[in-house]
Amino acid sequence: MTQALQVRSVAVIGAGLMGHGIAQEFALHGLPVHLHSRTQSSLDVALANIEANLERLQRLGAAAAGAPAAVRALLHPTRSLEEAVAEADLVVESVPEDLAVKRNVFARIAAAAPGHAVLASNTSSLMPSSFAAAADPSRVLITHYVNPPYLVPLVEVVPCPQTAEAAIDTVVSILREIGKSPVLLRKEAPGFVANRLQMALLREALEIVQQEIATAADVDVVLRTSLGRRWAVAGVFEVLELAGLDLVKSIADELFPHLARGDRSPLLDRKVIAGELGAKSGAGFHTWSPDQAEQVRTTIAHALVEIAGWQREQEDG
Repeated sequence: MTQALQVRSVAVIGAGLMGHGIAQEFALHGLPVHLHSRTQSSLDVALANIEANLERLQRLGAAAAGAPAAVRALLHPTRSLEEAVAEADLVVESVPEDLAVKRNVFARIAAAAPGHAVLASNTSSLMPSSFAAAADPSRVLITHYVNPPYLVPLVEVVPCPQTAEAAIDTVVSILREIGKSPVLLRKEAPGFVANRLQMALLREALEIVQQEIATAADVDVVLRTSLGRRWAVAGVFEVLELAGLDLVKSIADELFPHLARGDRSPLLDRKVIAGELGAKSGAGFHTWSPDQAEQVRTTIAHALVEIAGWQREQEDG
């Protein structure tokens, strides 16, 4: 591959939590998408979820909302991986976070996809160099979406050392064309950027609850009513520099020694061992009913749509 491709057809391998939303994004912007899963039941669930997502966007008046019938016409569900990738210019793999599984999937994709196709993985924790050798490393990279992928603009693009510039340019270009905000990492690193920041905050939030400084509910209130609101419109460095780095340094020098360290959270371990997994099990740090979970998802979707509209107004103004 010597120059960036025009992407005319996309394949998404894996129709689960992230895969169906990724497929939806490409179809919403007019690209035919082959969506692959091993079972018909998971494909049926994925298509139902996509339809529900589109209906939610329409209810919220989102600029990116599309007619479910038009989007559905561009989606081609299939249980055959080889059929899914046969004519793809871009393949996005979104199977479980298991290195052996991803290596196997990439080997199959590389054998069946056109030689020019760019091969991307939606992994959130594995390095591209750990599975790129299963295919042609020059056309392998990571496109890390944030859940829900049809609402969050960010996609972290993470090449491995052998990834060709043309493959990078192809992916960054098509992501921009469909309205995403790709961030190209200068090198691969565990957790990339988004998850490193998220896990650092999570580690301290768990420590606050573990030490009984505040309840989990109150930690959520603090984030919703302060930091979350600011970070929705200005980044962490922008906020800090508005305050002044001299002030930030004085607070950091005092506080950094007291922040959480370590590679595990006993509190999180106990929750998982007890089966208290959050909305999917009905309890975690909060108690969940299906209606409550849907209400929170809708609230998040509404807020993200509103933020996107505000950002467009700022750019246009």
